[in-house]
Amino acid sequence: MQVFRSLEEIPNGFGPSVVAVGNFDGVHRGHCGIIASVRERARELGAKSIALTFDPHPVRLLRPEQAPKLITPLPVRLELLAATGLDAVVVIPFTAAFSQLSALEFASGILAGLLGAVEVHEGDNFRFGHNASAGIAELRTLGETLGFRVVTHPAVRVGKLIVSSSEIRRRVAAGDLSTARRLLGRPFSIHSTQARGRGIGSRLTVPTINLAAYDELLPGDGVYVTRLRVGEEAVFDGVTNAGVRPTFGEPSYAIETYLLNFREIELTAETPLELCFLKRLRGERKFETPEALKAQILRDVKQAQRFFALSRIPGRRNSVRT
Repeated sequence: MQVFRSLEEIPNGFGPSVVAVGNFDGVHRGHCGIIASVRERARELGAKSIALTFDPHPVRLLRPEQAPKLITPLPVRLELLAATGLDAVVVIPFTAAFSQLSALEFASGILAGLLGAVEVHEGDNFRFGHNASAGIAELRTLGETLGFRVVTHPAVRVGKLIVSSSEIRRRVAAGDLSTARRLLGRPFSIHSTQARGRGIGSRLTVPTINLAAYDELLPGDGVYVTRLRVGEEAVFDGVTNAGVRPTFGEPSYAIETYLLNFREIELTAETPLELCFLKRLRGERKFETPEALKAQILRDVKQAQRFFALSRIPGRRNSVRT
């Protein structure tokens, strides 16, 4: 998949293309449905399949006090978009100048001009242009003039829930990982490295690992069944405490994972880690003694082991995958 990180990188004569525009935070089931349609139509029309996205998230520039924590930071978003089979992704740096573009300037200069769009696929709540002044009706009118067709997609539902990035954020923040997983189409995970200043050597020699500070979306404080992927070398089942660790001294936030099927492996400060959150076991709380905490951890481990044992029964529909 080609990645263009600015409009200036798009070559002259690019296109024809079938395009979807959006933030694509989470690359969830709704996004994937639109992208599948984009790819199918691109094949039929002999065009390129394109996703156009933004960095940073527009709200971070326009209303920073309301800016959401991201489900998928840009590097992860690009990996997930690449996995859909798109031909290219255009990442537009979202600046104050770009935010001033009118709907006409966006449609004529970028969609029809730079990308040579023949079709544009969007959710039926799509807004664009300065101050989000235009919607699907205006896009259709512009398309008739500029030579592209507009295809709208209704919201995807899982049960009674509409799949959306905002709903997924709410579910993750509340620790409702099972619902978030159904909306995403995969387990919620975060990508980080090992915390610095904790005796990092050339090997992981103890069954506990702390993640480096992470600034995007995290589950609410609590204890979770998790799975940790360490580079390309290993995957461990785990129990993770995400929170301030109130039992020991001054509260300080940490994401600490106890590895259930531990073995020593090579590890550096730069080794990429992916921590998948599978199930919430309990909220975080302060224990009166270290011994009481240790007893609770043993109970947490038994629950996690039961979860993994059940999830690996052949034929089970909820088989754990990461």
